[in-house]
Amino acid sequence: MNVKSFNDLVEISEKTGEDLHKVILDWEMLDTGYSGERLIENASKLFKVMEEEYASKKDKTFNTLVNLTGTNGKKMYEYIQNAFVGEKVFKAATIAVTMAENNASMGRIVACPTAGASGVMPGVLLVLEEYGISRERLVLSLIVAGAIGKIIALRASLSGAEAGCQAEIGSATAMAAGAAVYAGGGSARQVSNAAALSLKSLMGLVCDPVGGFVEVPCVKRNATGATLALLFCDIAKSGVESVIPLDEVIDAMMSVGRSLPESLRETGRGGIAVTPTARRIVKGLSDKFKISGD
Repeated sequence: MNVKSFNDLVEISEKTGEDLHKVILDWEMLDTGYSGERLIENASKLFKVMEEEYASKKDKTFNTLVNLTGTNGKKMYEYIQNAFVGEKVFKAATIAVTMAENNASMGRIVACPTAGASGVMPGVLLVLEEYGISRERLVLSLIVAGAIGKIIALRASLSGAEAGCQAEIGSATAMAAGAAVYAGGGSARQVSNAAALSLKSLMGLVCDPVGGFVEVPCVKRNATGATLALLFCDIAKSGVESVIPLDEVIDAMMSVGRSLPESLRETGRGGIAVTPTARRIVKGLSDKFKISGD
């Protein structure tokens, strides 16, 4: 199976009538040698980590490396029922922030596709589980998300140091949007459209961590990714299509990433990382961590 694009997977699904996750499992079996059963089992284990970590951390605060974050998830958890955007969307954002803070405190995570973006996928999948989508379907949706991430890795990059935050939060959002569509019974084409629409919305997002730590603005961007994923899931399921196909959006994202200066690719030397407040924070930490905001 010569798969070089996500559209290849979509077309196989459409031509054969096979469910998208089955097409992906066949591709993975040929690529890795692992059986479909083992791949599903692995995905189930990853999903279990998400479930267990959020269940044990949802009302907790965290001691992170430099304590620029750690209390936001708890604050959001206590506010859920008051949210203007609705309980479901705000809960997804809350889970995303909590899991990102869990990462910042060296907790157990599932990198989807990276540690810095590890809150987006659980934010979406766990809220869907709470609202009645079966665990089995969500595990299959995680496999679909993995295929989106794999195609991005093949055609572009998942690294903020190489292509900016669009490659991390952007990719995670595309993966989660596609997963949400599939979880809700959407077609393979709708999965692709949701991922494309999501990635386009975050095109050009820079990677500018304060002090080089994956705390500010990284943690809160996970909330952005989770909420956008749910939004574009619904937009795609309504019948709206992306004018530019997913694979071309991925290629464009990498072209944009190459155009970004080094200062906006995870070096902590551009964007909000060099604002006056950020410089004061870095100066206060410099004696302990021997870092520089210059």
